Amino acid sequence: MSELVTEPRMLIDGKLAPALSGRSFANVNPATEEVLGTVADGSAEDMDAAIDAARTAFDRSGWADDLDLRIRCLRQLEEALTKHADEFRATVVAEVGCPVSLTRMAQYDTPVKGIGWVADLAGSYAWESSLGQSEAFGIRTERTLRREPAGVVGAITPWNFPVQINLAKVAPALAAGCTVVLKPAPDTPYSATLLGRVAAEETELPPGVLNVVTSAGHEVGQQLSEDPRVDLISFTGSTATGRRVVQASAGNLKKVFLELGGKSAHIVLDDADLSAAAFAAAFQIMVHSGQGCAITTRLLLPRSRYDEGVDALVEMMRSIPYGDPTDPATLGGPLIREQQRQRVLSYIRTGVEEGARIALGGGVPAHLPKGFYVEPTVLVEVDNASTVAQEEIFGPVLVVIAHDGDDDAVRIANDSAYGLSGAITSSDTERAMAVARRIRTGTIAVNGGVYYGPDVPFGGYKHSGVGRESGVLGFEEYLEAKVIAGAC
Repeated sequence: MSELVTEPRMLIDGKLAPALSGRSFANVNPATEEVLGTVADGSAEDMDAAIDAARTAFDRSGWADDLDLRIRCLRQLEEALTKHADEFRATVVAEVGCPVSLTRMAQYDTPVKGIGWVADLAGSYAWESSLGQSEAFGIRTERTLRREPAGVVGAITPWNFPVQINLAKVAPALAAGCTVVLKPAPDTPYSATLLGRVAAEETELPPGVLNVVTSAGHEVGQQLSEDPRVDLISFTGSTATGRRVVQASAGNLKKVFLELGGKSAHIVLDDADLSAAAFAAAFQIMVHSGQGCAITTRLLLPRSRYDEGVDALVEMMRSIPYGDPTDPATLGGPLIREQQRQRVLSYIRTGVEEGARIALGGGVPAHLPKGFYVEPTVLVEVDNASTVAQEEIFGPVLVVIAHDGDDDAVRIANDSAYGLSGAITSSDTERAMAVARRIRTGTIAVNGGVYYGPDVPFGGYKHSGVGRESGVLGFEEYLEAKVIAGAC
């Protein structure tokens, strides 16, 4: 990989600048616990300036009306991020702790390529369409449906897949004609500040169209929700924080998109190939050490094959390498910070206290003295009503639950506050599809199917969120609908 690239400055009104206060905070490598560098610690004053710049750019720059410019800028952004991919790759691995192999997929390359898909969509989208004529009160009327940008977008993003989620919000918002204030998680600021630098230096984006405000705390994110100059909040993160976003936005009734937590179930039917199911389950929980909202963290095995399935799972998980994220063979790296590691270990202890048994892992790996690592962990004999089966752990912890047939498996899978994703494994595709249709989730994979892509709307039912990200539906989150009725 190339050398680490950092960017300590924020982007506000087209200029790369430090915090007005002069304060900064450290960005720490979760695999080594070493400080990578510092980044601007933005305050309420910085956020106010960013919101003002975004508001002015939307209202006065002509950005909202110039589709050709928007498409051109998006293509310039994709080209620049592609050109700098090898430079940015090392930075993403260092601050996120994600294995470098994942930067060839969802941690970098795939979302960058997705910018082009968004640009193509903006170019072909039906911005105006006829609703036909009608007659009321003796007046013949021609009706037109027009789609227009929502306005100023406050994008608040998490640390687990920062490039993916930053671009999943910024690209469609810009394509729609919105202006954006991006507030990244304090754990992974460079993924956002480097985006800001590229946008400022290698695209024709007008000043104020994209702003990036970094901060060690979360207060400036709440400021985005509360400020009436912001028209829409696009938030990805925990369900608890999502509730606070809604509460903070309620006073000014702005639009809110929420992509929140998950406790997704992988249902293995009694006719399944257990080796294939064990590989899929182990791979999922090991990817980025379980730090993903859509990862299937509940494995539902048929009771008649439970012991056989657990044995296959444990053997498979033992074979998957984890550790140094710069090693191309690694699939699971560290957790993002010590606080998160202690949270995961606490969940494991709670699981045991509530009756689960540890079949694998359960502690801190002795061979990795540096970094915020947790052993890949399998908890068996888990009751679906228990804490570890109901709450999002966000670590390499898989809970294994027995089921007594298709109906029971559906009941258990749906017995959750969440409804984000899931999976079904069966030797009978029609049977698996029938079960999939009964699961109350936004996405579900059947026999290893992959739903991820820039054209796929992603989001969840229940406490997993409101709205969809990516795809046409995700693009339309950043639009308002206007009907123009003209007498004829």
